[in-house]
Amino acid sequence: MSATLYQQIQQFYDASSGLWEQIWGEHMHHGYYGADGNQKKDRRQAQIDLIEELLKWADVQTAENILDVGCGIGGSSLYLANKFNAKATGITLSPVQATRAKERAQDIGLSGRSDFQVADAQAMPFADDSFDLVWSLESGEHMPDKTKFLQECYRVLKPGGTLIMVTWCHRPTNNAPLTADEQKHLEDIYRVYCLPYVISLPEYEAIARQLSLNNLRTADWSTAVAPFWNIVIDSAFTPQAIFGLLTSGWQTIQGALSLGLMSRGYERGLIRFGLLRGTK
Repeated sequence: MSATLYQQIQQFYDASSGLWEQIWGEHMHHGYYGADGNQKKDRRQAQIDLIEELLKWADVQTAENILDVGCGIGGSSLYLANKFNAKATGITLSPVQATRAKERAQDIGLSGRSDFQVADAQAMPFADDSFDLVWSLESGEHMPDKTKFLQECYRVLKPGGTLIMVTWCHRPTNNAPLTADEQKHLEDIYRVYCLPYVISLPEYEAIARQLSLNNLRTADWSTAVAPFWNIVIDSAFTPQAIFGLLTSGWQTIQGALSLGLMSRGYERGLIRFGLLRGTK
């Protein structure tokens, strides 16, 4: 990962994570609103439901040693550690996030079964065959080398273990290449959210097949999660959120002002929410 991109991602999450936690809580990912996207529910419950639906879809019923790649402030890591009575390790590029995740683990009595580190997902500081569940929820979009990222996830996965990767994608391009307008829309998203680029779900599947993952499955849950962004937009215009934005810096403000990019991306079928699972 280039030093410039690393620094951009780190600064973005260092600046914005506190505000996100204040307004939304510990889960820094989409919510699940039913297969048709029409279920009305509390926004935090929707985020928990996404975790549970992913575990069900991937047929994960137990885990002992979990790696959360792109852990944020430990939302998924600690939820999974508690659910499975497991040990969870989380990595992030943000020292602010890693510190907050450790504080949260201490607060809920899970510091003995969790560890949070600042580390690059494309060069993980773990031995081969270390984890029986590798969980990556909305971090793949930040990776400048998607192949290296998946290779690293595969490397640290134990034989028989499960990889679950969920990431922002663009639409498949096998029938029609991206238009100039679609490419501009994506580049606007990249600039705001510090992304090098995204690829389609079929492209991720092709990479995964080269890794010899077994029981490989993919799915597109765009419809189920698309309402999330309009709910985020609504929550950004409360007095609490506006005050938080004004005190969190220009990059966070720019991100809030650009929330509609993601909402419109889903509406036009350009942005896709891609799932991939496999076993080693």
